[in-house]
Amino acid sequence: MSTLVLSDSPLAHPGKLFIDGTWTAARDGRTEATVSPVDGREIIPVAQAGDQDADAAVKAARTAYEDGPWRRMADHERARLLHRVGELIERDNDAIALLETVDMGKPFAFSSTVDVPMAARLMHYYAGAATRVDGGTRSPAGGQLAYTLREPLGVVAAITPFNFPLLLSMTKIAPALAAGNTVVHKPSPATPLTALKIAELFQEAGVPDGVLNVITGPGVELGEALVGHPGVDKIAFTGSTAVGQGIIRRAAATLKKVTMELGGKSANIVFEDADLDAAEELAFFGIFYNKGEICTAGSRLLLHRPVHDRMVERLVARAAALRPGDPRDPGTLFGPLAHRGQFEKVSSYVELGRKEGATLRVGGEPFAPEGLPADGLYFPPTIFTGVDNGMRIAQEEIFGPVLSVIPFDTEEEAVRIANDSAYGLAAGVHTRDLRRAHRVAARINAGTVWVNCYNQYDPAVPYGGYRASGFGRECGPESLESYTQTKSVWIGMD
Repeated sequence: MSTLVLSDSPLAHPGKLFIDGTWTAARDGRTEATVSPVDGREIIPVAQAGDQDADAAVKAARTAYEDGPWRRMADHERARLLHRVGELIERDNDAIALLETVDMGKPFAFSSTVDVPMAARLMHYYAGAATRVDGGTRSPAGGQLAYTLREPLGVVAAITPFNFPLLLSMTKIAPALAAGNTVVHKPSPATPLTALKIAELFQEAGVPDGVLNVITGPGVELGEALVGHPGVDKIAFTGSTAVGQGIIRRAAATLKKVTMELGGKSANIVFEDADLDAAEELAFFGIFYNKGEICTAGSRLLLHRPVHDRMVERLVARAAALRPGDPRDPGTLFGPLAHRGQFEKVSSYVELGRKEGATLRVGGEPFAPEGLPADGLYFPPTIFTGVDNGMRIAQEEIFGPVLSVIPFDTEEEAVRIANDSAYGLAAGVHTRDLRRAHRVAARINAGTVWVNCYNQYDPAVPYGGYRASGFGRECGPESLESYTQTKSVWIGMD
C-alpha cells in the first residue's frame, strides 16, 4: 500500500504558541523542531515557551474565566461550541491522524480509526454533559431551605504525555471546559503537534479567546511554571508516577486541586477454562497495542500452568511474525517507539531481564524496516518467560513492547501475584466461569478490570487508578466531579 505523505504545512501557525486567541512566538523567540520517530527527520519548528509565556497563558485563562463569557454562557450555548469542535475533528480526521502518526509513531491504521474518532466522541459526550452540571435542593431540620450549586474551579492546567497525545488531552480539556473552566494545555515536548491542531479547531469553532491556551516547550520548565503558578486552580496530569509525586508536593504550596493518571504494571490473567483463541488475541493486543506505550498495557501475563506452554508458543510465534514498519503505511500495525529516550529505556530493560535470569523467547533487538534508517526507533515485540514477579521487569513500568510471562497454579495465587505491585491501574481476567470472573474482579486492586476483553474505553465509562497509579477519574460523569466544586446555599424561611 502507498505511504501517506504529510503536507509541508501541516499546521497553519508553525513555531507559535496559542495564547488568548492569538498565535504568537515565544517571548525569547526560541523554536525547536519536533523530530519524527518514523525516520528521524525534522517535521516543523515548535515554539519553546518559557516562564513568561506560561504566565501570559495563565493570565489569559484567568481573565477569560473571571471576565469572559464562557462560564456565564447558557449551558446549551457552551454545549453547541463543544459539539462544533467535535464536528471539526471529524471533518479533519485523516489530517489529524497523520499528524499523530508522524509525531508519535502510532500507526495510521489506529490513529485514524481509534484516536481521532474517540477524541471527537469525547467532545460530543462532554458537550452533552455541559447541560447537566447542576446541584440539588435539600430539606434540613428547622424548616430552612438549602440548595447546592456545582461551580467550575477556575483555571485548569492540563499536562499531558507523549503516548496518546490527542486522546489524553481531550480527556482533560473536554470535561474541564464543559464544567465552565478555562484551560492552559502543556503537551509533551516530544509530541506537540495535535495539541496545536486542536487549538486551531477551537479557534475556528468560535470558542472565546483565552478559554483554551496551548504552550509548547521544555517539559520540566513549563510544568514547574504551571504547578507553582498561583493563578492555576487545578493540575490535571497524566505521566509517570515519579513526576506525579513531584507535582503533588509542589502543588501543595498553593493548595491546588490535582488529579493524577499515573503508571501501571497491569496483570492479565488467563485461566485454564478460558477461550484460548480469544485469550491469545487479547493478551497480544493487551501488551503490543500502541507498541506497549500505554499505561494499561497487560505487561504481566499470568498463565494458568495447564495452558502456560501452549499459550506461550502461540504468542511467541505471533510476535515473531509481527515486524515493525512505517506507520504512515495504512497496512502497518506496529510502528517505532515515540522518542530516543523511550527506545533506550526499553533496550535497557530487556538487558536487565536477561541479567535477572528471565528467558528471552522472541524479540529483544532493534529492528530496521526496509527502506527506513537503520538507526530508527523500531523495537520488535519482545517476550520473556521464566519471570518471577519479584524481578524488576515484572515490577517496574517499562512502557514498551516487553511482555513478562508468569505461571500460576491456583486462583488464590493469581490474585496474590496480580496484587503484588505498587501499581493498580488495570487488569484482565479471562475465564468462562462467570462466578470466578466476578470473584477475581472484585479482589484485584485496580481501577479497571476487563473480563474477556482488554483495553476497552468509552467516554461514558470512568478510568483511573489505585495506589501508585494515581487518583481521580477521567471519562464518565465522575470526571466532572474533579472539575467542579460544590457550594451550599441556605435560605432563611423565618
